[in-house]
Formats: sequence, structure tokens, C-alpha cells
Amino acid sequence: MRVAVIGAGSWGTTLADLLARNGHDVAVWALEAEVVEAINARHENTVFLPGAELAESIVAHGDIVTAVRGAELVVSASPSHAVRAVSARVAQALGDRAPTSAPAPVVVSVSKGLEEGTHDFMSEILGETLPGCSVVALSGPTFAKEVSARQPTALVAASRNPTAAETVQQVFSNRYFRVYTSSDVVGVELGGALKNVIALAAGILDGIGLGHNPRAALITRGLAEITRLGVALGAEASTFAGLAGMGDLLLTATGTLSRNRTLGVELGKGRSLEDALRGRRTVAEGVRTARTAVELGEREGVELPIAQEVSHILFEGKPPLQAIEDLMERELKAEHWR
Repeated sequence: MRVAVIGAGSWGTTLADLLARNGHDVAVWALEAEVVEAINARHENTVFLPGAELAESIVAHGDIVTAVRGAELVVSASPSHAVRAVSARVAQALGDRAPTSAPAPVVVSVSKGLEEGTHDFMSEILGETLPGCSVVALSGPTFAKEVSARQPTALVAASRNPTAAETVQQVFSNRYFRVYTSSDVVGVELGGALKNVIALAAGILDGIGLGHNPRAALITRGLAEITRLGVALGAEASTFAGLAGMGDLLLTATGTLSRNRTLGVELGKGRSLEDALRGRRTVAEGVRTARTAVELGEREGVELPIAQEVSHILFEGKPPLQAIEDLMERELKAEHWR
């Protein structure tokens, strides 16, 4: 299959390598000229995935039109805040193709987040900008470094088009990368987006120096508020007990490779958000998602107390210890509530 991977961060690069080793014809579009040069000349993304040897068959491009030419499957791997603008360029590139009877490509969204302002999921953005394409959300507990090292990994491909989900399952799966299918796009995407917010909170606890009790409580109650919002949006509650829910949350809130948890640790140690972000080339998606998630919860009439306190810490400079105290002293409730 001819595959175009749009975005050559660590995850996009890892998936491009996986797909090439699965026998597919893979082109990668990268914004950074030095990334294009490194992939083509040295078969390594020295900027975002240093040390990982990439399949020699991967070809990187700085031009989207060239990257998507003839693609049967497009992987959208841009940061969530850039997905709308980048996918509009992909749409133009697809529209510029010579007339063909071939079907529109399947589009795989691997970005995790909510769009600021619209509160849209990534699949909704791609559905708008790439009409006629079947969109599949691919999500789950995945660190790029471990996948590139061929460590066993499982995740889920969700789409309202079961054939598209099954296509993605077949194209991506191999002996170390197992893909399940789902029809619950909302649940899979929401779990992938909001877990980053809870991971920030988990990192803050670690930065403060708190122990296992508060971390366990945070992760459990974090999953509860993600589930509450998901059900209100029409998701299936069971999705949040799966790979895109509990699985991704546990990984991101506890793993040392988690960008969001690592940023949270710095905030817990007293650094400001501006200072903690300075010099980072990689994106901690939870920062943008926190405030947007709270707005979405308010729109749906669903309380997200942890996300709200994380937002206060990030954007209002609220002391983390005060945020924890305010969470602990909230009105007492039953464990399961709306």
C-alpha cells in the first residue's frame, strides 16, 4: 500500500518505520528541512527520534503534494493544534491529483487533543477538511521509543466505517504491534486527549514529592471524570476501561517517557509554565487540552474537577498544594456521580 505520513515527530516517524517494515511504500512529510535531510541521507530522525535506525525505503519530503501523491492511506501525525491547517494543505494536494477512479484514501488520525475554540476532536477536523475520506482514530498506550525498539504494543483503531478500521488493523499489525478495532470514535479520542491532562496532574504530584496513595487516587478519579464526559458525549463507558482509556492513562501518568508527566514534575517543583516549556521542541498536548476540556465539560454540564485545577495551575499560577487541598475539600459525594 502507498502510505503518506504527515508529520515527522517521534510518533509519526516511528509509525512510518513500522509501516515500511510491514512492506508498504512510505513517504513522510516533515516541516523541518533538517529532518527531511537526516531521514533521506542517514535513515534517522536526529531531531525527534535520535538513535533509531529507520527503514531505508522511507522517503522524506518537504513538500506535501509530493508526499501524498498516489497515497492510499494518509497518517495524520501533526500536533493537534496544527491538524486543521496541515490537513487543509493535504486536501489541496489530494485535489490537485490527476483525475482517477481510485477511491479516496483512508485517513488515520494519531494526534491526541481537542481543538481550542471549537472543542472538535481530530477526527471531526479531518472529516471536515478531507471530505470523502474514511477517518480512523488510532490510539492507545504507546511510547514512540518503545515501539521503535519493537517492544510488544497494543492499541485500538476506531471508525464509524468498520471496513476502514479493519484496513488499518491489517496494515499496521505485526508481531510486536497489535491493533484492535472499535466503532466508538468519541470514546477512543476523548480518552487519548484527556489522559494528557491527568498525566500533567500526576507529574505535579511527583514533583511535589507525594507518594503512591495520591497517585492512585488521582488516576482513578481522573478516569472517572474522563468517563463522565465521554458518556455525556455519547461514548460507551466500556471504552474507558480499555486500551484507549485506562491503558493510555496508566502509561502516560506513570511512565518516565511521558512528556506531559515530565512537564508536570517541573511544575510541581515550582517552575512556571513558561519556564518549563522554554526550549522544548516536542509538544505536551495536555497544556492546550486542559482549558479546552474544562470548557467542553461546562458546555455539557459535566464537572471535571481535576482538569479544572490543572488549568488553574497552568494558566492562573495557582499553587499546586492549594489545588490539591481544594480537590480534597470539595463537597462529599458518592463514588459514581454525574
